[in-house]
Amino acid sequence: MNVYERIIKEKSCIYALAPMEDITDSVFRQMLCDIGKPDMFFTEFMSTDGYMSKGRENVMHRLEFRDIERPIIVQLWGNTPENYANTVKNIVNLKPDGIDINIGCSVKNVLRSGHCSALIKEPELVKDIIEAVKSKAGDIPVSVKTRLGYDSIITDSWFNFLLEQNLDLITVHGRISKDGYNIPANWDEIGKVVKLRDVVSPTTVILGNGDISSLDMADEYVSKYGVDGVMVGRGIVNNPWLFSRRGDIDEKERLEVLKKHLELFKGTWEGVKSYNSQKKYVKMYISGFEGVSELRQRLMECEEVDRALEIVEGYIEESAISP
Repeated sequence: MNVYERIIKEKSCIYALAPMEDITDSVFRQMLCDIGKPDMFFTEFMSTDGYMSKGRENVMHRLEFRDIERPIIVQLWGNTPENYANTVKNIVNLKPDGIDINIGCSVKNVLRSGHCSALIKEPELVKDIIEAVKSKAGDIPVSVKTRLGYDSIITDSWFNFLLEQNLDLITVHGRISKDGYNIPANWDEIGKVVKLRDVVSPTTVILGNGDISSLDMADEYVSKYGVDGVMVGRGIVNNPWLFSRRGDIDEKERLEVLKKHLELFKGTWEGVKSYNSQKKYVKMYISGFEGVSELRQRLMECEEVDRALEIVEGYIEESAISP
């Protein structure tokens, strides 16, 4: 029984956190373990071409994780089967709970180089990549995250093809590559993928992805569209406590969580990532209380994590003694 089947057996469905570049790193994932942990994490996506180059040290930090973050799926991208095989040969030593192939990212410069969702146009190359990953993955399950098509919806042909590859899991983002996020995710097409799965490859787990903003909404979509679970992306940016099912989070908790995040960042990434890379989390964690705009502004003006910690700690102390 692989990790996906085990979660479904234990919890009936899977709530997964999407891989998001420069957001869902190990520090943020560890914080979510405290405030609301999903059933499954994915790493930031890592370039197999970069990993197999002289610049390996510039990309391999994306693979860092702690045991507390398990189950965790390593996500890879690239368009050279040999580089996939050699990368997987190395990273199996990390014992990830799964290996995922990114055929979903739609960033323009990534597409121009023929990577990620541009691969939808090259199914034979995709087949070679999947076979290359499987050849080195051993018992580690292999999955794909993808979209409904490149410049048009091709649900039947594309997902029939993927389902024939005997993948353990497929995550379906309910948009084509050319769609922006202003266009609602097409969950009816995701539901069609489930029906195809039932015929072509009944053991393949299907996750739906797109516009999920709460676990109540996730439950509704699992029931309505028949998916085995959902993957949450931007929803976690709007509410880091999403997986906890909790309502209003008070000022004290928000500040303490931000403080812990900054401390963990200092111990993990100082000297590797700049404090500027953490300012997005300031906006994510603290909101909805008196003086928050001024506090956020002060933190945005900081250039060092130590100074940011001083400001947060001072605000916590002031809040504690205020009448």
